[in-house]
Amino acid sequence: MQIEKGDKVTADYEGKLDNGEIFDSSSHGDHSHPLEFEVGSGKVMKGFDDAVMGMKEGEEKDFSLDPKEAYGERKEELQREIPRDQLPKEHEPKEGMMLMMGSPDGQQFPVRIAKVSDDIVTLDLNHPLAGKRLTFKITITKIEKAKKE
Repeated sequence: MQIEKGDKVTADYEGKLDNGEIFDSSSHGDHSHPLEFEVGSGKVMKGFDDAVMGMKEGEEKDFSLDPKEAYGERKEELQREIPRDQLPKEHEPKEGMMLMMGSPDGQQFPVRIAKVSDDIVTLDLNHPLAGKRLTFKITITKIEKAKKE
């Protein structure tokens, strides 16, 4: 039985950058947290969705996604300068440090400190994986077929 749009899929995966660094995995030590999603629902990157189409239970696959199929290209306009005194006081801001920010609708998202000066901190609002080519190794462990109307 092949995966089709609307099927619920469970997959083990490992994601790597071009330099071989693992950026995410469903395996954590001696336990696993497989990825579960409905194919075509927009819950995962479109390139990931497209890659699982037609796969079968137990099948393994390696594939790579260019930035446009993953988190998009980096956008320089997503750099924001804020007064240093607007940051929490508990930690000294450092270049490369990750912070969580809240959007007006209550969503939390990661931002990276790109630059620190005496009075100003430059935040990079791009997704941390924007502009990067991602390579995945996945194994489909379960397929639940979509209910036919």
